[in-house]
Amino acid sequence: MWCVPQCLKPGMATSSGKTNTKSQNVNVNVKAIVTIEQSNGGLLLNLINSAVDGIKELAGKTLVLELVSDELDPKTNLERKTIKGNARKTEEKENEVLYEATFELAAEFGKVGAVLVENEQHNEIFLKSIVFDGFPDGPVHLTCDSWVQPMHDNPVKRVFFTDKSYLCSQTPSGLRRLREEELKLLRGNGEGERKSSDRIYDYGVYNDLGDPGSNIDLKRPILGGSKQYPYPRRCRTGREHSDSDPSYEKRSSSFYVPRDETFSEVKQSQFTKTTISSGVSAVLESLDAILTDQNLGFRSFEDIDTIYKEGFKLSPLKENGLNFLQRVIPRLIKAANDSQNLLRFDTPETVKRDRFFWFSDEEFARETLAGVNPYSIQLVKEWPLRSKLESQIYGPPESAITREVIQPHIIGYGTIEEAIKEKKLYMLDYHDLLLPYVSKVREIKDTTLYGSRTLFFLTEQGTLKPLAIELTRPPMDGKPQWKQVFTPASHSTNLWLWRLAKAHVLAHDAGVHELINHWLRTHAVMEPFVVATNRQLSSMHPIYKLLHPHLRYTLAINSLAREILINANGIIEKSFSPNKYSMELSSVAYDQLWQFDLQALPNDLIYRGMAVVDPNAPHGLKLTIEDYPFANDGLLIWDSIKQWVTDYVNHYYPTPSIIESDQELQAWWTEIRTVGHGDKSEEPWWPNLKTPKDLIDTITTIAWTASAHHAAVNFTQYTYGGYFPNRPNIVRTKIPTEDPSKEEWETFLNNPEQTLLECFPSQIQATTMMVVFNILSYHSPDEEYIGQYLKPSWTEDPTVKAAYEKFNGRLKEIEGIIDSRNADCNMKNRHGVGVVPYEQMKPFSGPGITGKGIPYSVSI
Repeated sequence: MWCVPQCLKPGMATSSGKTNTKSQNVNVNVKAIVTIEQSNGGLLLNLINSAVDGIKELAGKTLVLELVSDELDPKTNLERKTIKGNARKTEEKENEVLYEATFELAAEFGKVGAVLVENEQHNEIFLKSIVFDGFPDGPVHLTCDSWVQPMHDNPVKRVFFTDKSYLCSQTPSGLRRLREEELKLLRGNGEGERKSSDRIYDYGVYNDLGDPGSNIDLKRPILGGSKQYPYPRRCRTGREHSDSDPSYEKRSSSFYVPRDETFSEVKQSQFTKTTISSGVSAVLESLDAILTDQNLGFRSFEDIDTIYKEGFKLSPLKENGLNFLQRVIPRLIKAANDSQNLLRFDTPETVKRDRFFWFSDEEFARETLAGVNPYSIQLVKEWPLRSKLESQIYGPPESAITREVIQPHIIGYGTIEEAIKEKKLYMLDYHDLLLPYVSKVREIKDTTLYGSRTLFFLTEQGTLKPLAIELTRPPMDGKPQWKQVFTPASHSTNLWLWRLAKAHVLAHDAGVHELINHWLRTHAVMEPFVVATNRQLSSMHPIYKLLHPHLRYTLAINSLAREILINANGIIEKSFSPNKYSMELSSVAYDQLWQFDLQALPNDLIYRGMAVVDPNAPHGLKLTIEDYPFANDGLLIWDSIKQWVTDYVNHYYPTPSIIESDQELQAWWTEIRTVGHGDKSEEPWWPNLKTPKDLIDTITTIAWTASAHHAAVNFTQYTYGGYFPNRPNIVRTKIPTEDPSKEEWETFLNNPEQTLLECFPSQIQATTMMVVFNILSYHSPDEEYIGQYLKPSWTEDPTVKAAYEKFNGRLKEIEGIIDSRNADCNMKNRHGVGVVPYEQMKPFSGPGITGKGIPYSVSI
């Protein structure tokens, strides 16, 4: 029985709208506690707005709540009359403001299923939660985490549903209309330019990377919407079109992100718009002043070391810029004294352990399995190696890596065929992907490119040994195809040529890693999932609640990338070998290489030949390289995510018929395939969505991509790329043996070290990416890691809560397993003198550059 209040406060809202002065058994007295996050706006603006809101507070009208019953009136079959009340400020904390409102509910009102909110204040507010106390069944929770605009800007009342999850067919009758109308609002009408306060999710193509209106040299292909340049869709902005070419959007300082997708004010992330846009720009502005020659390289390796020991003395920055930089990138800016300010980089962990680690062929090979890009190594399945490109355009398809080159080095195997049969040969193959861009890239000053293959042999110790590197230039400038194989050597000249060949391959690997395995396969492909989830799945839907943590902030970070990283003449183009063709290359990779089903870790490993199906092996797979740290640990994480998703999905979808009849779910999956990834909509590999298994596999793949895949390729970027000789992001000169003049060859012979230094990135290119890698690799203090905290909506159902607690427990066990693996001296790919332990798949982390931790989403 509901509690009967002893007395009712004057002015208390009732279902009839009248003041009730008598206690009645049919009424219940409830209190709403509203939590609003404090804004960090400017002081003067806050003072003015606080004064305005204070006047409204005295009038009792700053925040209006309207309670919605979850059931229709059985007599009229219409929605019950809502109950309205004003919330008053009761407490102000450092980061929060609390409001309270009291309501008297008649028995026939039923349960509160939603709340309509009106913000009568001067500014938008960030509404964190609403909790109702006083119900006989316990508190009713509404987790909001949303910006609410002032009514004078947007008169539409905001609706928030309780934390309880409902499939479409289970929606309480009193909430059906609101559920449908909220989704319509989020979809918008596809017209007009989006405002920063909008909450509209729609699709657009990448027609804002170039800027032909300001400079024709900044024209870039439009990615998405064509057979020539297929691409995932981005979130539509609706900006004005370019006067010079109406197929492009005008670039501006405003890159729309739906309001609830923007970074939270309390998020102390190093990769906010302010940090990366203003902070990096300020650093580069100062470096530009110091490094007047943009192509100036490093004169010696000692000069490189001074970046970490002494740093750059920054020139004076505008408008107290130094203090700003110290605030947003405190790790990089050191104030030596009142007159000297330094940009000094932290020494990466790899260099701390072994200053010359990057020279090692063993480390070169090990990083293909346990470095920042463990997604490219693949098994050699056929011999001889051949290109699939048109020979009339790119020259003879046969590889220069011949039997005679390799066979003497495959110890214990008489023939290459035997070694291939025993799965002993592996390869980094960037030949056919890069070769079509060689002649284009070489038209750009101070950069070069090759197609490349790098061959490795799996030793008896379970480590990879590099055997050969092949560099290829296609026919160009009236010259025939050129190709050459380089092998490890002890002779001085050949040793330096090998080091130069490694630098070229590492630059190729760095470009493929950043543009494809990082940007394309996590950031870009996830954006359509974010848009479709918000357009087609109600916030009440259990799959929305399951996916939401994995999608948060993705649109914000991606819009920031379009603004300063992947745009024409942006940081990526200036700093990586493909240069102005960088994003075009990622489109080619999307077209030729990306399949949704292959983003599942087990399928990816099988596709690359790094695993075979074995029902008797752990995870149902047998790795072809037993000590493959990324795969070993990644499969633990994959299985734990899949088990959590399995428990969750089976709870809500016990039979296939429920999945097939779920209109929101089917609309979501259809829109992802036909619109968000519409350029690949006809591909046969898209999974159906008919059974619980289909849904489990699909959700697990999405969750893995956003969390563990991204973590594997992101958070050790500074560890391995912070000392750029280990992973040069760009190579600027051709290898000395390619059609050398007599003078070029003699220069190399006389000073091979200088040739290597000249091939490395320029000072501005190296330091730019070191700043970016540092920010990208940094965990903020309030990072949210998978399985760490129970989301409020998951506590509503005991079965879901128990499944999540099991997930959390398993992840803690995995941390211990990884620690024990790193301590095993038999695992040479993760243990040894100078070796950084492989911790990328450890679920949790503290703040900073730790090389571990798996956040829910691609939020940086």
